[in-house]
Amino acid sequence: MLKPFFFCSSSQVSDPFFIVFVFIFLLALLKHLLEVSLTGGTLHKWINEQRIWMMKSVTCHLYGCLDALLKKFGIREASFLPTNKLENDEQTLLYQMDKYDFQTLNIFIAPMLFLITVNIYCLVGGVYRVLLEGDCDKMFIQLFIAVYIVTVNYPLIEGILIRKDKGSIPKLVALPVILATIVLLTVFKLLGNA
Repeated sequence: MLKPFFFCSSSQVSDPFFIVFVFIFLLALLKHLLEVSLTGGTLHKWINEQRIWMMKSVTCHLYGCLDALLKKFGIREASFLPTNKLENDEQTLLYQMDKYDFQTLNIFIAPMLFLITVNIYCLVGGVYRVLLEGDCDKMFIQLFIAVYIVTVNYPLIEGILIRKDKGSIPKLVALPVILATIVLLTVFKLLGNA
């Protein structure tokens, strides 16, 4: 019986197509780094652009798609709400210190908190499986992706745990989202084992 042709169908390091995906991933990152450096940017700017890309992917695109679907079905009418673009001294200081300002609507912070919690949970579970069960061949890609996402989103972790200024993520927002995510992941894990 012929097996359908899918690249890296087993997602293992021993798969012969693994090197192709690593090569494509690294070339995409290096191409972006080259573009940033050719426009006078630094490595720090490149890392920030990677972070912003992930944040936009999780928040803006998600809510843009939801808004378009709701408009399409006539559930929501188009509206325009002006936002305050004025900066205060503390926001300027955070910007000069290269710190993210998380003073935004909770609806934009919640998906990012969900994403980072899922990836930390997967990272811990993946390390557990590698150390105790020896599944390094199967878990390498998943661990790499989780480490990459957690590393790139370090300012989010910093905004929750370390920072105490006005630009940090409020604990009243972070705790319910993180706890709900952990409970949801635990329930899915238990259902998967049943």
